[in-house]
Amino acid sequence: MDVSDPAGALRRIHEVVAAARAGSADQDRLLSALAGLRVLREELAGWEPELITAARAAGTSWVALAPALGVASRQAAERRYLRLQPSNTGEKTGEARVDAERDRRAGDRAVADWARRNSAILRQLAGRVSALDGLGPAAQASVDRLGAALGDDDPATLLPPLAAARPHLAVEHAGLAAQLGEISEQADRLRRTAAGNRRAKD
Repeated sequence: MDVSDPAGALRRIHEVVAAARAGSADQDRLLSALAGLRVLREELAGWEPELITAARAAGTSWVALAPALGVASRQAAERRYLRLQPSNTGEKTGEARVDAERDRRAGDRAVADWARRNSAILRQLAGRVSALDGLGPAAQASVDRLGAALGDDDPATLLPPLAAARPHLAVEHAGLAAQLGEISEQADRLRRTAAGNRRAKD
């Protein structure tokens, strides 16, 4: 059964269902309808996360989405969305994707809070890296991104370009590179701790 036209495919499947109820559907029509229903179900399943993403981008709250998704709370609506999303990090089940996303968010919050409390140190390091001369093209690209991040009010935006700049620092800047390494390690520790604390509360 051709399902390139979902509305038409659904109508034809409905006709086969009606025929089956009347006892007049033959085997070929039933098998075709079942195959079409499977493909259509997969197609529809892919539409749901797309529509949720579009609704969120349009400003729809999770509270407003909950009844449309047939769930009772904003948490359940978000959980459903996360379970439907494909994984970029290897999780094989919907629940694993939910846990991974919530771990990431908990880690982001912990790192952002730490960055705000250590804003002066991060900005000082960023200023020192930005002032370095004689860097190669790859290093300069990282430094340029760092300069742009310095103009952001959120000090957490400094962390990725600081980490990216570290491998490009020459031997004469080993001390500065070591400091950047400590910053990255601290961020990693904060993420792991935040994820562990979140899971312990669940």
